[in-house]
Amino acid sequence: MVLAAATFTQAASGFFVQGIGAMGVHLRDDLDLSAAQLGLLLSAAQLAPLAGLLVAGELLDRYDERWVVGAGACVVAASLAAGSLAPGYAALLLVLLVVGAGYSTVQPGGSKSVASWFDTSRRGLAMGIRQAGLPLGGVLAAAVLPALAASAGWRATLVAGAAVAFLGAIIFMSFCRRPPFPLASEAETRGAGAAAGGRLRLLREPAMVRILVSGTSLVAVHSGIGALTVLHLHETASLAPGTAALVFVAVQAAGAAGRIYLAAWSDRSRSGTSDRHRRSGRYSSVLTCLVAVAVGLAALATPAGHSPVAASLLFVWLGFFGIGWYGPWVAHLAESAPPGRTGFALGSAMAVNQIAIILTPPALGLLNDASHGFAPAWSLLAALSATALALTIRTPRP
Repeated sequence: MVLAAATFTQAASGFFVQGIGAMGVHLRDDLDLSAAQLGLLLSAAQLAPLAGLLVAGELLDRYDERWVVGAGACVVAASLAAGSLAPGYAALLLVLLVVGAGYSTVQPGGSKSVASWFDTSRRGLAMGIRQAGLPLGGVLAAAVLPALAASAGWRATLVAGAAVAFLGAIIFMSFCRRPPFPLASEAETRGAGAAAGGRLRLLREPAMVRILVSGTSLVAVHSGIGALTVLHLHETASLAPGTAALVFVAVQAAGAAGRIYLAAWSDRSRSGTSDRHRRSGRYSSVLTCLVAVAVGLAALATPAGHSPVAASLLFVWLGFFGIGWYGPWVAHLAESAPPGRTGFALGSAMAVNQIAIILTPPALGLLNDASHGFAPAWSLLAALSATALALTIRTPRP
């Protein structure tokens, strides 16, 4: 029940933001936007979590995530409802900033709930199912929002997003509970978070360094897929906007499947009985994703990216690995956290990811505007993934 509620709330809270990429052609035409301005819309919702995730992590270590997550989802719903009255692009940017502030609690809070209910033998699959909520929300958004924007205008999509987010808040507050067995005693929690120096030491641990480097790279790929897939398919592969949106639905569905399968694989690939061996086995799934996205992005920058069929298949490949990585990654992160500091570890690592989430869409949009093509953007992401792979392999293992 907790897993189902956390998964649904994840999908509901990210529903509208995940659909912005699918509405790219409509928003660009209705609001007269450049690729960089469209990318900035995606980044606006991710700016507040840069600090909000740190605050959320502290709140989750002190209070019941049921209320922390529920309140955040309500903020998402209220801001989207107000945003339906936004007069234009600038006001829409402001609305998405507030949406991001509310969403800051949903990602780490739902992850902590799931991590607390499942032991290590099942945690990867459970976390993968829960993290599949985001691309599942993207699947629904990509299928519904472009059609809604075409028939009723972009403002109607915000009303729909508000209703879905509010339903997610109600579901989470109604069904999520803490497990009867605590993850850590109150004394452990106080000891682990007693000093800021202890928190900084946690972020410098080899396991956390690997988590941060790989997460930053892969989340940049995820952001690039969300921002440019539909535009690439429409402008480079010559697909109609509706057809390109349908391919984006398939990309999000592949991402949801990847989050579940790769996380389940990480459960099976763990070898040995020590914590070190279990975490190393979990992380092998993340390394596989780094290799796969580097190959896929490099291929997309070649003439194959101009073929409608080849480009569509490459985007589905990138959806599976470039979105699916998050399940095993967040399971590895939760297991690497010290007792009583799961919330802080989740919030801190996700806050670092936010830097890439914020910078990637407008940066790729500017690169696209300047080069009048998508190959430089995909090449940049491929190089970033390859660099992260090299740095991660060389980082000492715990």
